[in-house]
Order: sequence, then C-alpha cells, then structure tokens
Amino acid sequence: QVQLMDSGGGLVQPGGSLRLSCTASGRIFTIYSMGWYRQFPGKERELVARYTNEGRQRYAEAVKGRFTISGNNANYTIWLQMNDVKSEDTAVYYCNYGGTAFGSWGPGTQVIVAS
Repeated sequence: QVQLMDSGGGLVQPGGSLRLSCTASGRIFTIYSMGWYRQFPGKERELVARYTNEGRQRYAEAVKGRFTISGNNANYTIWLQMNDVKSEDTAVYYCNYGGTAFGSWGPGTQVIVAS
C-alpha cells in the first residue's frame, strides 16, 4: 500500500509559475513509478507528466516546454514545476504511483489560472 500527499496548488496568474509537490510513503521502492495527472470538470483524468520505468520523463503535448517533472529517490518526493501557465491549465492535479489502472492517488490539489 502506498500513500501519497500532493500539495502546492493555488491561484496563479496567466504566465506565472507554480510548483506542486508529492511525497509518497508506504511500500514504495522508486519514484520512477510516479507521475502527475489532472482532471477537468466532467472529464477523466489525463496525463500531465510522469517518469517511465527507465527513469525517463514523459509529457503531455499540451505542457511540453512549460512543465517539468523532477524527483528525489531519497525521500520519494516528486515535483511538478509549472511555468507560463495558461487558463486551460486550470484543473485538479493528482499525484499517482503505479499507473492509472491499479495505482494509488493523492487527494489532489486545485490549480486555478486566472487574472
């Protein structure tokens, strides 16, 4: 069982920056099973950025060049640096461990991009 705690959301102006954090605890062995997803009202969760099993980074097309995933295997924490945010980035962001089918999820953190 893996527990996730994601945080760092809030209100940010278009073009601004925000940094989300997620710390995992429990039966976790590597951050290379972790990633970020987001959910718009009435929609299913979609990938934002995640690590592959080989430790590479995978991004949704909509955030490439603006968002960066990073992490620390020493304390099982990952971050999502969000730069040049747009109104269409407004969503609830969720940390994930182990994939979408059978993985664990954080409680979510709301990001609102508005002037």
